[in-house]
Amino acid sequence: MLSAGLAFATINSLTQILGIRMQMNSTTVAFIQYGIALLFFLPWVFRTGIRQTLKSRHIPFHIIRVILAVIGIQLWIWALNYPIPIWQGIALLMTSPLMATLGAGLVLKETVGTARWLATIAGFGGAMMILEPWSDGFSWATLLPLGAAFFWASYSLMVKRLSQDDSSSTMVMYLLLFMTPFNAFLAISNEFTAPINSLAWGYLIAIGLLTAFAQWAIARAYAVADASFVQPWDHFKLPVNVLAGYWVFGWVPPGNLWLGAAIIIGAVAFITHWENQSSSRQTKVST
Repeated sequence: MLSAGLAFATINSLTQILGIRMQMNSTTVAFIQYGIALLFFLPWVFRTGIRQTLKSRHIPFHIIRVILAVIGIQLWIWALNYPIPIWQGIALLMTSPLMATLGAGLVLKETVGTARWLATIAGFGGAMMILEPWSDGFSWATLLPLGAAFFWASYSLMVKRLSQDDSSSTMVMYLLLFMTPFNAFLAISNEFTAPINSLAWGYLIAIGLLTAFAQWAIARAYAVADASFVQPWDHFKLPVNVLAGYWVFGWVPPGNLWLGAAIIIGAVAFITHWENQSSSRQTKVST
């Protein structure tokens, strides 16, 4: 999870360079990025056996998972290209576990409990501190990371469920294989913009390689460890992306970012701990 965080920090900075400085359309970047990632991943698939890699009893769920991922990725790259400061986007993405809790209570009708509801509300309060919708500088584009967080929360839940039966390689292969036609359709229908020079192609190739690695790393992390252990390490991405944003674009986050992010991280940590304790209690009762 830590290595995936470092990879995504690099991906985010290069994506913003392509969108802001080289004027590449967000749908084009996503299509080329994941197309290159697929090409990088294919040698691994052929080495381990394509039939074995594609073996799965959950093809329809993989398709649904990919649709959720495509929407989340498009919203995220759109936000980066708008552009919004990377520190703001990453902090808002960290509401993804809160979205999962919200969906579990409102959509799946699971018993959430008062403490978890209060933690969720507090977490979204932290997000509002970062968004500052009451300020004159508020823009609708700052809502895009929240949309991405929602779809990625749904995607993460499906990854955790499918990883019980399918390998990390299978998860990544289906993601990249099914995502390519979706991204191709969006890129073609939304003014495809070709890379302007060899440097742009170099950035895209680097992004594709890092994307393939990061997706594998995340799937592997969820496969070998409980979500309650893996999730806190995902918070590492905030300081790394803040540093990358400062180094590449000179963006300096305001003080309200750290306060709002601390509230979000605290809320997510509480919910994760609560769910872990509940799971432990259920295990003891069943045994």
